[in-house]
Amino acid sequence: MNPLVLPLVLPGVYAPQEDTALLAGALSEEPLPPGAEVLDVGTGSGALALEAARRGTRVTAVDVSWRAVATARLNAWRAGVPVRIRRGNLFGPVRGQSFDLILTNPPYVPAPMVRLPRGPARAWDAGRDGRLVLDRICREAPDLLRPGGVVLIVHSALSDPGRTLEHLRTAGLKASVTRRSRIAFGPVLRGREGWLRERGLLPPAEKQEELVVVRAELPV
Repeated sequence: MNPLVLPLVLPGVYAPQEDTALLAGALSEEPLPPGAEVLDVGTGSGALALEAARRGTRVTAVDVSWRAVATARLNAWRAGVPVRIRRGNLFGPVRGQSFDLILTNPPYVPAPMVRLPRGPARAWDAGRDGRLVLDRICREAPDLLRPGGVVLIVHSALSDPGRTLEHLRTAGLKASVTRRSRIAFGPVLRGREGWLRERGLLPPAEKQEELVVVRAELPV
């Protein structure tokens, strides 16, 4: 995951994985001046928030999990970088604010369970189509962007990148897929591989998951 610095991860908090690294690569390509306002939604361990803060930006990080908030605060303290870390549901803690860049690695894995996930599964389970959180982000993020601001979203091809692009473009943003990566199935996908194939989300012979980064910019 180089150049991403691996943080400490407390039990029950999502550990940085391939999707985090893919989004960190996209972050490294964004021209952010010192003092730019950055929001990391669903910060988990705080890995991406710390990467942004090391560039001299003003970072706010949000997570719904108290364990994630505690982990991110610990990692910011250890790294010696200032990050404002708030506990709350998506954009709730930052209503009325605006940002030059919004980063998010949200839950995006399609799940057969109808009930809302609990515990660590909240970091990946996202309803039967994987869009439970993604659709909210697409609706709400544009209103928090400054003119020329950018939102970077990483998620699986299983959760329909075309729909993400459509929603963001409908909101007036210029959106495209800027990064892709294919990875072996992790434990979660292996455990529900049969269900995904039954629903037609996985072709019969497919043995890898494709991750994408969607970049959307609000015109000046």
